[in-house]
Amino acid sequence: MLPLDPDHARQWLSERLARPLAELPGDIPHRQPSHTRPAAVLVPLLWHPGQPTILLTRREAGLRHHAGQISFPGGKQEADDASACAAALREAHEEIGLAPERVTVVGELPAYVTVTGFCVTPVVGLILPPVRLTAQVGEVAEIFELPLPLALNPANYIRHDYQQEGRRGQYLSLTHGDQFIWGATAAMLRILLAALAE
Repeated sequence: MLPLDPDHARQWLSERLARPLAELPGDIPHRQPSHTRPAAVLVPLLWHPGQPTILLTRREAGLRHHAGQISFPGGKQEADDASACAAALREAHEEIGLAPERVTVVGELPAYVTVTGFCVTPVVGLILPPVRLTAQVGEVAEIFELPLPLALNPANYIRHDYQQEGRRGQYLSLTHGDQFIWGATAAMLRILLAALAE
């Protein structure tokens, strides 16, 4: 049962995210890059009374990388970012117009290494509605909300096998309406589930 009161929610989230995970669930990449670059994403929890949600974005179809995919707001950690948290908040401000002062950071998830060579720190933030958001032109096609209880139900995740460059791997997916969430985003959602589980 998710806490309804925002103050209780902040404490509950902070306590859960501070616990070490016994195992790191998620996908099984067919390869691990030998060199990684730091990146960060914001996992924005919009705490509606009775129905918390997760803010997600769908990238523009014409982008060179990850076109049309669903993702958290985030990106590469720049040299002038003081921390992964600072990078996640900056990127969220740029991509969806979320003011950093509206976000209460409650913790971080374990770093996630992508097959494209990024070591991503997922920063979890609590946001109280209402909030005004603006999609970054040319980058973000859509901003939508995924019900948090849906993401916290392990039965909603499907594991897929794939083969690439002669090697086998697996990735996770999660579906909400017509939104197909897969790859790194689904894997980080599954890690969030593990972190918040009883």
